[in-house]
Amino acid sequence: METPAAPHNPAAEPATPETPAAPGTPVSTVRVTVTSPDAMGELGLALAKRLRPGDLVMLTGELGAGKTTLTRGLGAGLDVRGAVTSPTFVIARVHPPLGTGPALVHVDAYRLGGGLDEMEDLDLDVSLPDSVVVVEWGDGKVEELSDDRLHVLIDRATGDTDSTDDDDARVVTLHGIGARWTEADLASLAG
Repeated sequence: METPAAPHNPAAEPATPETPAAPGTPVSTVRVTVTSPDAMGELGLALAKRLRPGDLVMLTGELGAGKTTLTRGLGAGLDVRGAVTSPTFVIARVHPPLGTGPALVHVDAYRLGGGLDEMEDLDLDVSLPDSVVVVEWGDGKVEELSDDRLHVLIDRATGDTDSTDDDDARVVTLHGIGARWTEADLASLAG
C-alpha cells in the first residue's frame, strides 16, 4: 500500500527570489552537532567568517547550553578586543575590533522582562549598523531590531547511551531569517 504524500506546506519550503518568505520565516536552516565546548567555539569561529556589520544573532538555549562559548568563538573570528565572557550582570558588553572588522556587541537579555521597549536604553538600534550584535535570551525581545537575523538554537543532544562522553554534545540549529540569509553559506557549517 502506498503511503499518501504529505500535504503541501509552502512555509516549509526555502524562499527563492520569486517567492519571498513571510517576515520572520527562516529562509535557510542548518543543523550542526557539536561534541565539546572546543567544538562549539570552533563553530563560532567558522560562523564569524559569514557575519558582517549589521547582523543580528539571537542565541537560544538553556543555562549551560553553550551560548557564551559560541559567542567567544565569534569574538575570536571577528578579531575583537577583550575576553568574551557572559554579560549577565552588566547586560551588554562592546568588544571593539582589533582590525578593520566590525565590533561585537554581546547582550544577555535574561534578566530583562519586556520586549524591545525595555531594551531601548541599550541603544542596540544605534549599534547594529556598524556591529555584529549577539543577544542571548533575546526571544520576544529583539526581533523588531531587524527583519534579517540569525536565530541560533542550542539543544543538548540526547541519545540512548549511558556514556558521560555525550554530556557535552549539542545540536545547534541555525535559522537564517530575511533576505540577508538567502545567499549566506550556512550549509557549509554542517560539513
